[in-house]
Amino acid sequence: MSKTSAPPPVDLPADDGSGGQGLSHGLKQRHLSMIALGGVIGAGLFVGSGAGIAQAGPSIVIAYALSGLLVMLVMRMLGEMSAANPASGTFSVHAERAIGPWAGFASGWIFWFLLCVVVGLEGIGAAKIMTGWLPGTPEWAWVALFTVTFCVANLAAVKNFGEFEFWFAALKVGAIVLFLGIGVLAIIGVLPDTDAPGVSNLTGEGGFLPNGTEGLVFGLLASVFAYGGLETVTIAAAESEHPVQGVAKAVRTAMWRIAIFYVGSMAVVVTLVPWNDPKVVAQGPYVATLDHLGIPAAAQIMNVVILIALLSAMNANIYAASRMSMSLVARGQGPKALGRTHRGVPRTAVVVSTAFGFGCVLLSYWRPDDVFMWLLNMIGAIILVVWFFVGVSQLILRRRTEREDPSRLVVKMWLYPGLTWVALAGMATVFVLMAREDDTRTQLLYSGGLTLALCLVGYVRQVLARAGAEKDGAGAEKDR
Repeated sequence: MSKTSAPPPVDLPADDGSGGQGLSHGLKQRHLSMIALGGVIGAGLFVGSGAGIAQAGPSIVIAYALSGLLVMLVMRMLGEMSAANPASGTFSVHAERAIGPWAGFASGWIFWFLLCVVVGLEGIGAAKIMTGWLPGTPEWAWVALFTVTFCVANLAAVKNFGEFEFWFAALKVGAIVLFLGIGVLAIIGVLPDTDAPGVSNLTGEGGFLPNGTEGLVFGLLASVFAYGGLETVTIAAAESEHPVQGVAKAVRTAMWRIAIFYVGSMAVVVTLVPWNDPKVVAQGPYVATLDHLGIPAAAQIMNVVILIALLSAMNANIYAASRMSMSLVARGQGPKALGRTHRGVPRTAVVVSTAFGFGCVLLSYWRPDDVFMWLLNMIGAIILVVWFFVGVSQLILRRRTEREDPSRLVVKMWLYPGLTWVALAGMATVFVLMAREDDTRTQLLYSGGLTLALCLVGYVRQVLARAGAEKDGAGAEKDR
């Protein structure tokens, strides 16, 4: 166990912060800062948010503010535990220490499954953009090219991943900052050839809540899952030069900026463009807004940004999947072959995780209506399940760390335990809201089924391991 790790329960193995297998420490603070910022800025914000606006109207700002508050609380909890106990398995390690091996097993493998499936989805999305630019080229070939590129990048030193993500994230953040700047100028009426819209788009066309609370609920559900990706920075922190200080600084600086990017973007869009404009869904809210302002080549500019967002997410998810699986193996929770490293890189885990993601792409062509849809439904609520594990783990580990070594609490959850309970209640509320809607109910059932299955497998493994340890102990005692 490293000196930065809070002692786990005596019957649990520890993750030393490097996955237990000698990972390198090639990430710098600038890498972590941009990973924290860019990790949650994906295609879901640039394109997927349009569906939320179409249902919630201007109240999408409230939806993103509420879900953003929940995400900030989760990020703070995760930051507290990761600064106190840097580990490549991040929340899976924390769940194992706090709840038990079954929880670490279930939360870790369900997250690995999510990342691998999403790698495939992002590859498909990026390929669609490329075939739009180059008609006639095969979509699967672009997916294969992107997949191989990022697999090779992740097989090399971790600093390669860090450099890719630094520049990808910088471009995404730059695009949003530019969008916000143009939007604010248009709102106050100083952008050339545009008139200030006032509040006409916020109060007209049905008012601020055009579809009532049901529309707001839909927007809330859409916005919650747009924030996925914040976990990557706590995984990457274990391979940084200064893990404790790195994750602490990254978490502190990223939270309020993320809130501004998401909530600010939605506010700009619904202030400048009527919420029921068909282009908001068809083209995406960013393109619709820039087109409305007469910005030349707005669609192509945003396609470049969206492509970067998709490629960034592919790169980050291959990295995170490989480190998560490696950490699980280091704790005896998976096949040993995945834990092998070469020059500080878990190459087997990288290849297997990438291959699984590409397999999902092939299923989208071979079995699009059954197996692939089954996969999509299974990942629908996984990120919320992971956040729930984070909340429960922080509730337990905070008390333990305060009792054993409070100096490790470099980052502290605000108003503990009150806000932790508020966050858990917020997650439970989202689960209830998902159960009320037909589409999300299906996702909830599939994700819940997968979670329960993994929890059961993890618990059986835990019982068998404990029985084996007791048998070995009894045999050793008898030999004496």
